[in-house]
Amino acid sequence: MEAKELTGGSSRLRLVGVTLILIALTAAAGWGIYAAPAPVVDRMLESDLRKDAMQLSRQVESHLDDLDATFRYHELHEHDAEFLMLLPETSDIYRFKLFDASGQVFWSTRASDVGAVNTKPYFQSVVAAGSIYYNHAEKPAAEVDSIDNDPAGHAGPNTRHVAEVYTPIVRDGVFLGAIEFYSDITNLRTLFITRVRLSLALLSSVALLALATVILIVHRTNRRQMRDLHKRAVKERELMGEQLRLAREVRLLGELNEWLQSSRSLDELFDMVARFMTHILPKAEGSVYVYSNSRDVLDGCASWNGGTHKSHIHPEGCWGLRRGRTYEFGASEIDFVCEHAEPHDGRPYFCFPILAHGETVGLLHLRAAEGREACFHKSRKLAQLCAEQISMAIANVRMRDQLHDQSVRDPLTGLFNRRHMTETLRKAISRSQQTGAALSLIAVDVDHFKKFNDTHGHDAGDMVLRAVGAALEQGCDRDEIACRIGGEEFMLILPDNSPEDAMTRAEQFRQSVEAVIVRYGEKALPRITISVGVAHYPAHGTMPQDLMRAADDALYVAKDKGRNQVHVAAGALEQARRVPATGKRPSPEVA
Repeated sequence: MEAKELTGGSSRLRLVGVTLILIALTAAAGWGIYAAPAPVVDRMLESDLRKDAMQLSRQVESHLDDLDATFRYHELHEHDAEFLMLLPETSDIYRFKLFDASGQVFWSTRASDVGAVNTKPYFQSVVAAGSIYYNHAEKPAAEVDSIDNDPAGHAGPNTRHVAEVYTPIVRDGVFLGAIEFYSDITNLRTLFITRVRLSLALLSSVALLALATVILIVHRTNRRQMRDLHKRAVKERELMGEQLRLAREVRLLGELNEWLQSSRSLDELFDMVARFMTHILPKAEGSVYVYSNSRDVLDGCASWNGGTHKSHIHPEGCWGLRRGRTYEFGASEIDFVCEHAEPHDGRPYFCFPILAHGETVGLLHLRAAEGREACFHKSRKLAQLCAEQISMAIANVRMRDQLHDQSVRDPLTGLFNRRHMTETLRKAISRSQQTGAALSLIAVDVDHFKKFNDTHGHDAGDMVLRAVGAALEQGCDRDEIACRIGGEEFMLILPDNSPEDAMTRAEQFRQSVEAVIVRYGEKALPRITISVGVAHYPAHGTMPQDLMRAADDALYVAKDKGRNQVHVAAGALEQARRVPATGKRPSPEVA
């Protein structure tokens, strides 16, 4: 708006300047029309009068009987005098004189001039040298003969414009004298000046009109160019703004991708998504859903910019998920509202299925913010890019989780492996040291497992191990974890369990395994039993290997005492006394 006002102000200033120039040119043209014609007309009249004087001079010379006698001795015959007196009546002159070589007037149409001598320098320097002398002057009207015959009036109140022309009389290179002609050029001069002025006025008017037309055309052209430049400048600013916006979006997308790739869990990932989406798409409310492990519903994970998400939605309740592609509500003449978008107020929205490795893993839902409906559809491409970034990040997190599970899980039973058990036990001991919380470790071994393998085969043995692992995992509560540390040996970490509670839980584990029935083929396998050893922190050790050794020793005591029973490790001092120097297990004793 400011640029437009500046452009309009500049245009008005230019128009005022052009108007002032036209006024100045008009004034200059008026002054020129008034002042310029007189000198031009005077020069034109001078040229014509010189020619007329030469012709009259030749007529006089041709009618005089004796030219030499006339100018040398002032002799004039009667008929010569009559011719000279009639000459003004047959020409434009009103008076003329005859001079001898000395400059004395020896004849004139006005008798009073006879005898006068012209002593002016021009007579000897110009006329006597054989050249015509011309003089234009204003004279009193009284000096002009036959003034009463003038029908047009006077140039001024009491003056007339008079042209005096001296023509030399030369015979055989000798200057004999001169003739002076008087012409009243007032009327003719006025007429010519008027005509010239009219012509100049017409030409000036045409020129000024043409100039004004040219200036108007130039002004309009300049205004059009200025408008084009303004439009171009506006377009360039819009393009620059668009480029800056795209650069910002690309930068934010790059940052989003970098942060999402560094997230360690889906919860952390969705928190990053919510924070970034408020900046990337500030004009849209949003939420994100991810399929649950059962894949029968999608769990609401995050929302932003005033958006809300439900705890669970069904895949069949979203047209985007049902149709397998992006669904845009508000872009078609006929639309249907998704169930998860209810209650709906008519605002347009997007549903982007989140895909990872060709599999739908979630849903990105975006809805236009209040008052932003008009520009919402333009954000589809950017929103699609965001959905792709989120899908890749979810896939990476899940793949990382899978790889982590593979590194800490036993592939046969799905329980945690020895590596994870050792790391978890170390963390649990550190926590107990800081908080004083109780901690127990349970060692489990399947009784007579070798007979299962020898009698029924390794497949049956694997089924037994999976059944035992499932029973142990189902019996775990809160932060308790079950691990398979190798072969038919298992261990369970029970934080926040008193020694009495740990013994109760160990007995429950034994009973739950004993109740398991494993069918192999068409028959049921023999009853499965386990021997259980229990160790407590810090009574049986403050290091992971001490607790594991104590629980393992208690397990073997249970085996030596007949199997299918629970045994708690001996006290630390008593156990130290019972361990021989060879490091071999002690003989079975009751702890």
